[in-house]
Amino acid sequence: MRGTMDISTTSYEPVATAPRSIGRTVRAYITLTKPRVLELLLVTTVPVMILAQNGMPSLWLVLATVIGGSLSAGSAATFNMYIDRDIDAHMQRTAGRPLVTGEVSPRGALIFAWTLAVFSTVWLWLTTNWLAATLSAAAIFFYVVIYTMVLKRRTEQNIVWGGIAGCFPVVIGWTAVTGSLAWPPVILFVLVFLWTPPHYWPLSMKYKGDYEEADVPMLGATRNGSQVGLQVILYAWATVACSLLLIPVAQMGLVYTASSIVFGGWFIYESHRLYNRAVRGTEPRPMRVFHASITYLTLLFVAIAIDPLLPF
Repeated sequence: MRGTMDISTTSYEPVATAPRSIGRTVRAYITLTKPRVLELLLVTTVPVMILAQNGMPSLWLVLATVIGGSLSAGSAATFNMYIDRDIDAHMQRTAGRPLVTGEVSPRGALIFAWTLAVFSTVWLWLTTNWLAATLSAAAIFFYVVIYTMVLKRRTEQNIVWGGIAGCFPVVIGWTAVTGSLAWPPVILFVLVFLWTPPHYWPLSMKYKGDYEEADVPMLGATRNGSQVGLQVILYAWATVACSLLLIPVAQMGLVYTASSIVFGGWFIYESHRLYNRAVRGTEPRPMRVFHASITYLTLLFVAIAIDPLLPF
């Protein structure tokens, strides 16, 4: 294994590129923030705010929280690309990232990441409350330091514990409304924690060669398909079981109850399908589970948003 990496002395240099237009440069910096990940932030933050309010919270508060959360997530993503620019160059999935192609310089990316981190924390402190701002800063720290710098290159369980960073939006959304924590956001925090491995491990199966080339010990690259499939099943069942805990704790109604059972059953079915195909030696089609996991979480949180707005 490559082991740890000193990011201050890495010898990786991006490929030089021709002069760029302002629009092209702006798009490159936006790419650093991983916009697709921001979609997940919206899906998990806004519904929890509705649940915390037991109705529609102030639109300004929702907007302020989403802006702060998006800037925070963008900061973490940019730090991640800065630190991982050496291995990104060896992976087909990430070879087009701005720090690999030279669209953005390492110094520019680092300044951008720190600017987003500071601004997002101050913004949330001023527009929501100190607890939401503190949790946002903790999410950046966890993703950048604990996951990217410590775990990612050392253990195949990296995404299990590193995925904690992706759980913070639910508690940030709740605390932005209430100013405190309670059991419902804790359950949702654990739910997203349990959901992350069966979401990401199928992707690592798809890009097994990339992770082997980059010497990153992702489970999908270090274990065979049946072993990964079994882990996906276990975490999928745990995720769905956790989703059912919200029903009595948050007094959820018919919409969420039905959604958690139906969509959870579908997620579990796709997980078993992956495992069964791997055991039989056929193409496991891991991206089916990857996309199913996204759809499952999206529909579940939509149900969380709708449920408090209905009388049953």
